[in-house]
Amino acid sequence: MDKSTFHAALQQRFADVTPHVAACGMQLTAVDDNGVEAWLPFREEWLGDTERGLIHPGIVTVLVDSACGAAVLARIADLERIATLDLRMDYLRAGLRDHDIHCRADCYHLTPSIAFVRASVWQQDRTLPIAVSQSAFMRAGRRGAAAIA
Repeated sequence: MDKSTFHAALQQRFADVTPHVAACGMQLTAVDDNGVEAWLPFREEWLGDTERGLIHPGIVTVLVDSACGAAVLARIADLERIATLDLRMDYLRAGLRDHDIHCRADCYHLTPSIAFVRASVWQQDRTLPIAVSQSAFMRAGRRGAAAIA
């Protein structure tokens, strides 16, 4: 499968092959050679502080981990078994009620066994991130792109 066909399949089937992604309503809104953009629609259940209307950081981490894994696959342009080795989250400001959450994740370096990813998370303004992340993923072998085609 060529790269653009793989990227299209990854974008379309992201939620189909990852049950928690589907349950959260996440979608990949863009896939390119280096990474992905992901979207998480706001839900009241994402609030960790209902009085102040603040998003729980745990759901932000779920979005980032999922988007970063997809970014690794987009960069490799093949379906491999991967696992999160390290995920550092820096929360810069609170996420707010009634606003969807967006994430851009870029796989900036690959070795035969490790992939390195950076991500940024925002709500209304990409230039005002609510969190940034740095992560490393283990590459555990090829599964074949037919699984998402």
